[in-house]
Amino acid sequence: MLSCNKFSYLMGINFYSKRILNLLGISLIIPFTFFEINLLNKEIKAEKNLIAATEKDLFLYRQMGASYLCIASKAEVDFNKGLGIASATFANVIIGKHGGSIKELGNEKLDEKRLYNAGTFQIVGSALNICPESIPKNIKSDYEKRLKELVKKSKK
Repeated sequence: MLSCNKFSYLMGINFYSKRILNLLGISLIIPFTFFEINLLNKEIKAEKNLIAATEKDLFLYRQMGASYLCIASKAEVDFNKGLGIASATFANVIIGKHGGSIKELGNEKLDEKRLYNAGTFQIVGSALNICPESIPKNIKSDYEKRLKELVKKSKK
C-alpha cells in the first residue's frame, strides 16, 4: 500500500506532467496550424498563376490522346469510348493545368464542353496520321468534311 507521502508525490508528478504535456501539445499544434494555413494560401496563389496552353502544350496533349486512341482501338476497346476518354482527358488537362486558357485565344477561357469537342476533332486528326487503319470510315469522312468547312471559314 502507498503511504500518504508517496501518493502525494506521485500525484504531483502526474499533475505537472499533464500540464507540461498540454503546453507541449499547444506549442506543437500552433506552428502546424500556421503551416497548414500557409500551405493552403500557396495553393490558392498557384491557381491564380496558371499559364495559358501554348501550341507546344496542345500538340503534346493532342498526340497523347491520339496515341491512347490508337492503342485502345488495337486493344479492341470500343472506338467511341476510347475517343471519349481521350477527349475528356485532353479537356481536363487543359482545365487543370491551364485554367481552360489557350494562348492563341487571348484571355478567353474555354469550358470543358468546348475543350472536349476541340480535343475530339484534333485527336481524330492526329490519329489519322498515326494509325489510319484504326479510324472508322464514317469518323474519317466526318473529320474531312469538318476540316473542309474550317478551311473555308478561315479563308473568308
